[in-house]
Amino acid sequence: MPPCARCVSKSAPVPARSVPTVSALYGATPAAAAPSTSCRRPQPMLDLAQQQAARGAQQALRPLRFPRLTGLLGKALAVSYRLTGKHRYDDFRLEHVHGVPLLVTPSVFNPKIPRTGAFLAAQLDARQVPSDAEVLDMGTGSGVCAIFAARHARRVVAVDINPAAVRCAGINARLNQLEHRIEVRTGDLFAPVADERFDLITFNPPFLCGAPRSDRDRAWRSMDVAERFAAELSSHLKPGGAGLVVLSTFGNAQIFLEQLRHRGFAISVLAERRFLNERLAVFRLEPSRLWYRA
Repeated sequence: MPPCARCVSKSAPVPARSVPTVSALYGATPAAAAPSTSCRRPQPMLDLAQQQAARGAQQALRPLRFPRLTGLLGKALAVSYRLTGKHRYDDFRLEHVHGVPLLVTPSVFNPKIPRTGAFLAAQLDARQVPSDAEVLDMGTGSGVCAIFAARHARRVVAVDINPAAVRCAGINARLNQLEHRIEVRTGDLFAPVADERFDLITFNPPFLCGAPRSDRDRAWRSMDVAERFAAELSSHLKPGGAGLVVLSTFGNAQIFLEQLRHRGFAISVLAERRFLNERLAVFRLEPSRLWYRA
């Protein structure tokens, strides 16, 4: 999938810290780099007040028209990636997302090529992230959403199950001079923040249902992440807090919405965008009083 044109800045600022210098602090150099239970769909539990919002959420991820054409376009894009080298995940790439420099290290999810990371990061402005907010960036990958949130928030915790991603996020926090606001931790979903609550929780989840074959594949594939994320989200939100999750028509994204409805979350569409071969949407998640656990 090609990068979003809005995500490329023509006059990106030069970072005060160089990529090689910051990478060396984390041991990330080309010489040193190394490479549930079910996906079942629950029965949604909707009351009358939620039905209209549920229909809007489903509409945002409705199937694309002309699936054969979009399939052919997807194959053509895959070929173009191979010709330009963008398909490689076991390489170092310097990307710019909305003018922000990001080093993507081997085995780490690139926020621009699948577009979801850059799209979610674009929503993290002062309206969504107050200056006194504490933010959890789940599945941080390169740290793109943590960095955009940290430009407004008081504190950001960035979590990823892939140790290479945690190191990559740390590099990018320092590269953008935000290491004083961003703390990176390794772990599975909410395990690294077991007793903590946040004003905002962001998540760019794996869309495909299946057992991941490697740490890199965890960014794409899971057996029960949707179920576990929905089950634990409310217990890690402060009163009045919310979650933001980006989903795509690529894969099994509807499972996330069904799990969140099952847990009583109010779901609204914050932003959506259509491309030739997929549709993206950022959903705002607010726990209902009935399900909120104080």
